[in-house]
Amino acid sequence: MSTAPPVIRTDALTKRFPAVTALDQLTVEVQPGVVGLVGSNGAGKSTLIKILLGLSPATSGSGEVLGLNIATEGSAIRELVGYMPEHDCLPPDVSATEFVVHMARMSGLPATAARERTADVLRHVGLYEERYRPMGGYSTGMKQRVKLAQALVHDPRLVLLDEPTNGLDPVGRDEMLGLIRKVHREFGISVLVTTHLLGELERTCDHLVVIDGGRLLRSSSTASFTEVTQLLAVEVTDNADGSADQLVQQRLAAAGLSVRPDGGHILLVELAGDATYDLIRDTVADLGLGLVRLEQRRHKVAEIFTEPAAEPAAEPAAESAGERTAERTAEPAGDSR
Repeated sequence: MSTAPPVIRTDALTKRFPAVTALDQLTVEVQPGVVGLVGSNGAGKSTLIKILLGLSPATSGSGEVLGLNIATEGSAIRELVGYMPEHDCLPPDVSATEFVVHMARMSGLPATAARERTADVLRHVGLYEERYRPMGGYSTGMKQRVKLAQALVHDPRLVLLDEPTNGLDPVGRDEMLGLIRKVHREFGISVLVTTHLLGELERTCDHLVVIDGGRLLRSSSTASFTEVTQLLAVEVTDNADGSADQLVQQRLAAAGLSVRPDGGHILLVELAGDATYDLIRDTVADLGLGLVRLEQRRHKVAEIFTEPAAEPAAEPAAESAGERTAERTAEPAGDSR
């Protein structure tokens, strides 16, 4: 079975600024689909997007987008690629329709086709009823939808979405992630989406590329990041004196199981065959407690940043774990619609 060519390919791509190296010998291939570009703030994600679009030259190395050379064919790349920038860039006194039509014309669409495509894409992102309002009165979520619409209006083969959930509350984030999934499922457009909020990519993307300090840590399917572990997550109802977790831990340890607390009243129990499930159930029942949760734990993407030993493609991390934890916390909630 033939394999589709990668939509993005880089070879030893490097970008140096006077005070920092933003990308360091980055070699990676991105296949068609929905791909997450993962990393903390300052990891090099936005710099990579600008280089891929031909907007910023690399210091060294090479790359291709849709088979086009990033160093010499930037204009051709931008005709085939949609881009949703991270920061607010919308003129407040212009309606969504006017703005998206303008962007469609800038992409080369004739006037009639630009208006038709604009109506279609604004309907797709849920702004059809609000399309004639000045964007200065839009909520954060509506502005993000306009930015997504202008990235899609010229029917690109690939869209690059830079932090598309910035400023959104949890409901707004879920809605934006749903739109991103629809872009590929319904229109067949490949998506490269960047974020430092790792959990949302675990349920959105087919493949993840993880970079840190401009270096590749790992590139593999999302399923391989989140495969099940040999640990069971156990949560029980509490008792009058608050000692339920401790009692369960002591009983299971006395029975020969490896047990450790994982915060939030969760115990992690090493799976030692199917009998482990029965032993946990019986122990909880003997103590007169209720079993709230008993499930096999999955790996999380965030763990790649805290593993003591990196995988073969990994490089030393540039920032402390504490800094990364702070960068991964959700941004202040904005209005989503």
